[in-house]
Amino acid sequence: MRIAVLGAGGKVGRVLVPALERGGHEVRAIGRGDPVDVAGLDAAVDFTTPDAGPGNVRACLEQGVPCVVGTTGFDLAPLGEIARERGIPLFHAPNFAIGAVLMMRFAAEAVAYLPRAEIVELHAESKRDAPSGTAKATAALMGGDPPIHSVRLPGLVAHQEVLLGGEGQLLTIRHDTTSREAFVPGVLLALSRLSELPPGLTVGLDALL
Repeated sequence: MRIAVLGAGGKVGRVLVPALERGGHEVRAIGRGDPVDVAGLDAAVDFTTPDAGPGNVRACLEQGVPCVVGTTGFDLAPLGEIARERGIPLFHAPNFAIGAVLMMRFAAEAVAYLPRAEIVELHAESKRDAPSGTAKATAALMGGDPPIHSVRLPGLVAHQEVLLGGEGQLLTIRHDTTSREAFVPGVLLALSRLSELPPGLTVGLDALL
């Protein structure tokens, strides 16, 4: 595939670009300040910021290019409508680590038996949005509006634990991302399935697993 990576100079982009190239894909690296020129490519991947993401994705859709979006902190629904009108798939996952998806699934199952729950999410201090997209998605799956606690500190990458309490017991479901390589398999999966998705917005790796 011919793929544009928006945010190629960022923490995820610096890992993703060489991984895609090793997989045999032709990559167009687009960094901060570069024009979003993606016409004729097969797909675009956006790992940027909540400020840049909406404009990037809109530009890709307007050029007829399907998108895989890992950026969180903005509303993708209006862009999903543009994608639907243009007959283009748009995929977003709040977290591309397979282990994080399993953590969310286990929490959604456990809350049926231990309904008192809270979520703690910990990320690098450079992460702009709080709570994280993963934490909000986990809370939505669990229902009941569990409290979310956000931590932003140096030395962290991406971590989340769901604590479920009952009389005399505590269940902790935790996922730790120790490097951004954890996101690569999920992005590759999304790209491989992108052409099969319906026009408009599809959310979550669960839809692909």
